[in-house]
Amino acid sequence: MKKRFTEEQIIRILHEGEQADNVREVCRKHNLTEQTFYRWRNKFGGMDVAEVKRLRELERENAELKKIVAEQALDIRMLKDVNSKKW
Repeated sequence: MKKRFTEEQIIRILHEGEQADNVREVCRKHNLTEQTFYRWRNKFGGMDVAEVKRLRELERENAELKKIVAEQALDIRMLKDVNSKKW
């Protein structure tokens, strides 16, 4: 899935929303929903660009590790099934 906004843009929009009195106007200006703005604020609030990039990197690494664990668990289950059969 292609992202419309980069980390730098998200942080800039969040800072702009903090400075503005009306979040709705900021959302309208950047063509995004208020729900998206508040979801970003919950996830990225108080972070700078370097921290957000590190967070994305850790999320990618975590997904990769979960995939490896799932593959190993599948291999173990397969070996147990093969081992339990009487030949």
